[in-house]
Amino acid sequence: MAPLLQYQDYRCYLQNFYDWKKRTSAFSWRDFSRMAGFASPVFLKQVCEGKANLGKKATVKVADAFGFVGAEREYFFNMVQYAQAKTDEKRRYAFAEMESIASANRVAHVGTDAYKYYDSWVHPVVRELAPAMPGAMPKEIAQKCLHEVSAKEVKDSIDFQVEAGLLKKTGPGEYEQTDKLLAGDTQSMALAVRSMNRQMAQFAAETLDSVPADERFVSGITMGVSDDAFGKIVEALRKCREQVQSIIFNDDKVERVLRLNLQLFPLTERIGDTEDTKTKRNTP
Repeated sequence: MAPLLQYQDYRCYLQNFYDWKKRTSAFSWRDFSRMAGFASPVFLKQVCEGKANLGKKATVKVADAFGFVGAEREYFFNMVQYAQAKTDEKRRYAFAEMESIASANRVAHVGTDAYKYYDSWVHPVVRELAPAMPGAMPKEIAQKCLHEVSAKEVKDSIDFQVEAGLLKKTGPGEYEQTDKLLAGDTQSMALAVRSMNRQMAQFAAETLDSVPADERFVSGITMGVSDDAFGKIVEALRKCREQVQSIIFNDDKVERVLRLNLQLFPLTERIGDTEDTKTKRNTP
């Protein structure tokens, strides 16, 4: 199986280890739990299935069982924190620590480029502006942005996107978009995209005061709906997004960069919910 530092999901690592041992011996979940010093024969099975978490003492037990020391031990602790942290801030910190350890040990993660791209609003904006402003210096591109960004940040973004294969340099100061799609593990992508959506939602709120009404479109509906209607509305929004993408695909000239936010969120709890039903719904 792959080395620890090539993983970003500790549950996946444990499951892969179990599967590998199972293929090569009469290894069971009971054996696995006993190896790590757990009384419950199915504890690690429940952990791998996402039905249980590793606490601090349990994390140490597992690390000891695998013989992790030094960078591997630190990496494993951060990998557990990354999976189980209750706030995005703590997840981001753990992910950064994982990347630092992996980088120091020359291990590249498949999802690193995707995470970095979606972690800042600068990258998607620069990806649109750079090809539309052939020959422009980073400072000129930065000046076109409505939100503060430095020439260095623009240059760093261009360099990153060229290296990641998102932009292709065709001449001095000239770039074109590639068709490359970014992909990463589900958790890192979700975390990065949440960061992007949070930034863009803040920008949307600011435009109510900073952008003339004829240069923006803001509209909303407050509504009472059933779960069935909710699903239909989500599907309608997906189709709307696809229609917008079709318009963009057939548009040859870029004159400015816009952001479309599609937001649908609850303002109340379900009317029929009790504490028991809420607990069951929120339990993995």
